Order: sequence, then structure tokens, then C-alpha cells
Amino acid sequence: MYDNLDPSAAAYFKNKKILITGAAGTIGAALVERILPFEPRVLRLLDNNEEKLFFLNLHYRNRENVRGLLGDVRDRERMARAMHDVDCVIHTAALKHVGLGEYNPFEVVKTNLLALQGLIECAIDANVGRFIFTSSDKAVNPTNVMGGSKFIGERLIASANAYRGNARTVFTSTRFGNVIGSAGSVIPIFRKQLAAGKPLTVTNPGMSRFFMTLAESVDLVLSASTLALGGEIFVPKMHAMKLMDLAESMSAILAPGKKIPIHEIGLRSGEKLYEELFSDHELPRCLETERMFIVLPYFEETELAIDGHDFAKLSPSDYPVDSKWASQTYSSKQVQPLSKSAVLELMKTQLPLLGA
Repeated sequence: MYDNLDPSAAAYFKNKKILITGAAGTIGAALVERILPFEPRVLRLLDNNEEKLFFLNLHYRNRENVRGLLGDVRDRERMARAMHDVDCVIHTAALKHVGLGEYNPFEVVKTNLLALQGLIECAIDANVGRFIFTSSDKAVNPTNVMGGSKFIGERLIASANAYRGNARTVFTSTRFGNVIGSAGSVIPIFRKQLAAGKPLTVTNPGMSRFFMTLAESVDLVLSASTLALGGEIFVPKMHAMKLMDLAESMSAILAPGKKIPIHEIGLRSGEKLYEELFSDHELPRCLETERMFIVLPYFEETELAIDGHDFAKLSPSDYPVDSKWASQTYSSKQVQPLSKSAVLELMKTQLPLLGA
């Protein structure tokens, strides 16, 4: 996300004790792979998926600084033990499927909000150094349960900086788009449909989304780990893509020479035609760099400060990146989407990384 990211991340993570929740998921596992070369003292990998955690443990069986922890983020006692003597928590565990969330809303509340608040309190009690929360662009003007939970989750994270007392914990958020190949992405669905010889299903031909590669998602978390002062939301500048172009590109790559029909199935509950990276309300306190936005916290209390930085006076000069105040919002409807040829080339590079 910025030029000296790896040296800065290496300096931060070296000899640190790190806890990653949802470590067996797509993003969690990629974070493990990226952070290990930075020589952390301990990497605690927590997940409630026994099978995936078993294979993750097996993969790192020769790494003495890797620990696999079976547990659920809803279990407050287990989380308190997992966070004992930890320097940094990267919280990727969540319920992320929009459709399932609409049908099971309180399950989303229990995992994405109640469990998150428990983790926040555990982090304060354990005097954790940094807590990075992975949010979603669906938190901006949310229209579904999952997005609403991420919207409130960002507020919980920002407010935690205000009541942490004497704890050293710095809480910050990262706002993801659709990560190519992750479990919550449409790409695995298209792959399965193509493998089965079935038509591709697109909710609406005009729908657009922001996409980021797995490597970009990891870079975002590393950027937040090294830049955070407390309460910000780090948002990458992502490629906008039309879902119809994505479907056609995947069809051309995975079913060459075949005419694969594409069926329009209509918007599902809670879906919208486009996504936004930040809202009109956030624009007056949003910084812009070459590759990301930094949404500053809402707090106006001048006495609230972390490491000498006053929340009410945060500005571009507080961050070691070349930033300026943002001048307009950023949505997948507003920005120029990738051309069909660019989508095709992007998927040619990314699908092999996903085992396609």
C-alpha cells in the first residue's frame, strides 16, 4: 500500500506475538504466509474449522513459532486465554455471506458484533498493542445485515480507543472489497458452475463491484498494522468491475470455445447495484494517497490522544505517506470500470493462483 511497506512491516512484526482469528480462511492463511518471514516470536492461528486448522497446522508443523488454536470467537473465556501476552491481534473471523445473513440475522449479530465487543474487551484487559479489524465496503450505506454488522463493528473499534483507559491498545479498521477467490466472492460460484457445465448466474447485468487480489488484501492489513494511530479506517483504491464482464472472462478462460449461457436471476435480498468505499458523511475527514484512503475517526474531544496524536487534529502530516484531503467520494458506479480485456487479463493471472 506504500513504498516501504515490507521494511516497515518487518520492523513491526519482528519478535512480536501475533494472534490471527479466522486463520484457516482465505485471508487469514495468506496473512500467515506473509507475516512468517518477518520473524514474529509467535503466530497464534485461531479458527473454529477443525479440518482446515488441522491442515494449516500440518503445513507449518516444522515452524516452532506457529501455534494452532481451536476455538470460537464467541467464546469469551477462550479468547481471553488466546490473547494472553499478545502484541497484535488481526481479526478476520466473521460471518460474511450476504444471503445467509439475511436469513439468519441474529447469528451475524452474535459473531460479527457481540463476539467483536468481547474481543475488544479481551484486548484491553490483555494490554494488546494493536487490534486490526477487517471490515467491508458493504459497511458504507449498508443495505443488508452483513454490511450493517460491519458498519457497527467499525464504530465499536473506533470507540474502543476512547475507553481503553491505561491500556496501550490501538484499535483500527480495514475496509475490504471483494477479495478474488475468497469464500465470500462470486468467483468460486462461477468456477463451480463452469465445472459442472451449468449456465452462469448473474443477478443484474449492470451490477458492479470493487475487487482486490489476495495479495492486495494482505498489504492492506500490513499497512494498517504499521500506520495506525487509532480509530482510522484504511481503504484501498480497488478496481471496479462489472459482474457480466467477470462472468464472460471466466467463461473464456475455463471453458474456451464453448458458448456458456448467462442467466439473469435478479437482485437478492439486501443487494445493491454498486458499492462505495466511503460515504458522503465521511468525506470531510478522509485522506487520500496514491493507493488508499484513510478515513479519520469521528471523535472531536480534544483531550483524546494516542501517542501524542490528537484525534481532533489528525491530518496528512500525521502519516508517513504522501496524502492529501480527499475531494470526492468513490463508488463502483462513479469510477471507470476495468475494460473487458483488462478483466480477462487480470483473471488470467489470478485464476492459476486459486488452483483453477
